[in-house]
Amino acid sequence: MKSRPAASIAPRLLASIALTAVALLGTTGCTFITEQATEIPYSPSDGVNVNNDAGPVKVRNAMIVATEDGATGNLVAGLVNDTADDETITISLEGHDPFEVDVPAGERVSLGADEDPLRIDDLNVHPGATVKVLFQSGDSTGRSADVPVLDGTLPYYSDLVPEDAPVMPTPAETPAS
Repeated sequence: MKSRPAASIAPRLLASIALTAVALLGTTGCTFITEQATEIPYSPSDGVNVNNDAGPVKVRNAMIVATEDGATGNLVAGLVNDTADDETITISLEGHDPFEVDVPAGERVSLGADEDPLRIDDLNVHPGATVKVLFQSGDSTGRSADVPVLDGTLPYYSDLVPEDAPVMPTPAETPAS
């Protein structure tokens, strides 16, 4: 009985290993060069989150729910302070006076749920657009975010649409004496 020389097995073995490597790379190679979707941070709702570098108070799911014409809006957001100190967050929109909200140590303030939303008169931005809003707390310089403007079309936002501003009565004119 004759045995095969070792030289004839080596090329076949090498070829099968190379073929297996190519097949594995071809079927799984995308995960080596493509970012995994589960590793990409995103806001899983209609609002936006603002990263930690904006200060000790974290902003979650910030959005503005506006009237149909966009004249007035309510800023709705979750504000989270997981530090040991009471903090104040300043929320600024161009052309409007800034809002300040106190967030107790280790607590959250939910604007639009537990607390009244922040009413923005003279918003003049139609639903579907975004508004640049600056969030600043602690010693940070703050961070801007493009906050979406929504309307009350969806039932769970309908109670967040601002009511018309009350009409202030004009002072009665007194006759000249």
